Amino acid sequence: MKQGDFTQVAKYYINRPAYSAMLLEKLFLCVNTFNKDIKDFKVCEVGAGTGKLTKMLSNFGFGVSAVEPNDAMRNEGIEYTKNTNIKWTKGDGENTKMKDDEFDWVIMASSFHWTDHTKSLPEFRRILKNGGYFTAMWNPRNILKDSIFYEIEEEIKKIIPELNRVSSGSQNTKKWEEIIVSTNDFVDCFFMECDYVEMMSKERYIGAWQSVNDIQAQAGEERWNKIMTMIKNKIQNLEIIEIPYKIRAWSAKKVNN
Repeated sequence: MKQGDFTQVAKYYINRPAYSAMLLEKLFLCVNTFNKDIKDFKVCEVGAGTGKLTKMLSNFGFGVSAVEPNDAMRNEGIEYTKNTNIKWTKGDGENTKMKDDEFDWVIMASSFHWTDHTKSLPEFRRILKNGGYFTAMWNPRNILKDSIFYEIEEEIKKIIPELNRVSSGSQNTKKWEEIIVSTNDFVDCFFMECDYVEMMSKERYIGAWQSVNDIQAQAGEERWNKIMTMIKNKIQNLEIIEIPYKIRAWSAKKVNN
């Protein structure tokens, strides 16, 4: 498996956690500086994957365009969001294929870390209207010491000592405030965070792990199989798994044309 290529894991993305509706509501209040009605507020989600956040945005009432480079992920997203008004396009963070000055809000959910920000941030500025905002958000697990999730992480480190996570949660977190304003396309970056809990069956929890690209790519097949066996053994006596997350979002305003 190639790191950053989600083709083989696309079918498992349905098992991943959602995002906090409460945080989305709070963010909308902050980025809606012109007090537009929600139905008139145009949102572009870039790196929309299989549509986990995309569908939530549509259910809120936003006009949503979804941009996703990977064919398998995008096809899963189209199926997951069928019977909605979401418009799907093949594109990426550096070249969204969207028109100039088209959107009020551009969002990347659990994907901004895959872009070249020196190219993606100018691209987001280009497609945003004056007064528009860009938000980069993630939903990392909130791993507490002495929890089963902490035990699993420690075992993974033993199996892959050289592991280098490509993520944004509590591991390898970058200084996103500095990065988002570094190209001078955005200003006034602010941060919001909230707790979020998702209940999963054992099957869904295993499926969520099977969607993790960066560990699989670095582990190789033999070590990945060892990791999956370890996780299954850890949760074998659990019926429902209560997983704590931290939804984290950085937002900044477009520097007007």
